[in-house]
Amino acid sequence: MIDFALDSEHQELQEMYRKFAEERVKPLAHEMDEAEKYDMGLLQEMKDCGFFGIPFSEVYGGAGGDVLSYVLCMEEMSKVDASTGITLSVHTSLCASTIEEFGTEEQKQKWLRPLADGSKIGCFGLTEPGAGSDVAGARTVAIKDGDEYVINGEKIFTTNSGFADTFLVFALTDKSVPAHKGMSAFLVDRNTPGLTVTPDIPRMGIRAASNAAVVYEDVRVPAENLLGGVEGKGFKMAMKALDGGRIGIAAQCVGIAQGAINEAIKYDKERVQFGKTIASFQNTQFKLAEMQTKVDAARLMTWRAAVAKDKGEAYNVYAAMAKLLASDVANEVTRGCVQLLGGYGYAREYTVERYMRDAKITEIYEGTSEVMKMVISGSMNLK
Repeated sequence: MIDFALDSEHQELQEMYRKFAEERVKPLAHEMDEAEKYDMGLLQEMKDCGFFGIPFSEVYGGAGGDVLSYVLCMEEMSKVDASTGITLSVHTSLCASTIEEFGTEEQKQKWLRPLADGSKIGCFGLTEPGAGSDVAGARTVAIKDGDEYVINGEKIFTTNSGFADTFLVFALTDKSVPAHKGMSAFLVDRNTPGLTVTPDIPRMGIRAASNAAVVYEDVRVPAENLLGGVEGKGFKMAMKALDGGRIGIAAQCVGIAQGAINEAIKYDKERVQFGKTIASFQNTQFKLAEMQTKVDAARLMTWRAAVAKDKGEAYNVYAAMAKLLASDVANEVTRGCVQLLGGYGYAREYTVERYMRDAKITEIYEGTSEVMKMVISGSMNLK
């Protein structure tokens, strides 16, 4: 029998995440969005609460939780602030999880442990000015020089880069072969000479998250910083990281959509037009019912992908399906909630316009919706 309900342990975790989000994150969300800067005090609180180590083994300083627990945290944080969601997601899904899966034991002790225990924050450098969805078009190189590698290149849209301590960067170590065979991954400390983080890129949404270009100019790292200790495995590592990252982004989408619905309901129960509340009109009720149904469907698909990953089963297609659906739902629902608030929905005073701005990027990062369709259709034996 399939159980679609959370067990008591996950319910308790969900309530803990929700309480923190409501009491600590929500009061700062509007201010952070306006300032286009994440609150470092809040970041420290999240570290202290162990939110950056949820799915990692206690052996490496993590909380010893599962992917589903992490997904619940992602939804609750994103329900009040999507910037908090993506900050958590990049650190967990893309950077630390990749080290946990592919790193040597020595690398896990040195690099994963401080990420899992929250003492350091990680980021993920893959996208370049000329290489977005086409990861194989990357031009950043890492040339072996004795017992070191010298990295040169530029990465853009590097989330968390403004305050990250650990940079996981992908570079070509062999330009004589296709990128999927010649790409490798490296662990770089923020204070390494030659690593420069540019000012954050102004954006439409998730404006509080740090997101900048990172320039690597003759950055020297010891050979022991080659992730996994083997060249040519970087492309595989990046693709696996993105597969897992899509589960977190799907949860972010669910949170954004649910947060927008919650705000719309609150407004519609107070706003009076034609002698009664907007919420009492059947048109409003039906619209909200349709939106909530779609959000719940996206949530269940996200849980399915998370549980599959927890069980060690193939999850990449489930993750792509969850992200495709959830990102579509997030954009549809946030637009609908703005419409339900009418003119006020367009005003910065109300949060639904922020939810709508934040939702758009979910159709782009961690693989565009078009890439998700490629992943899904590729599993359908169509050729």
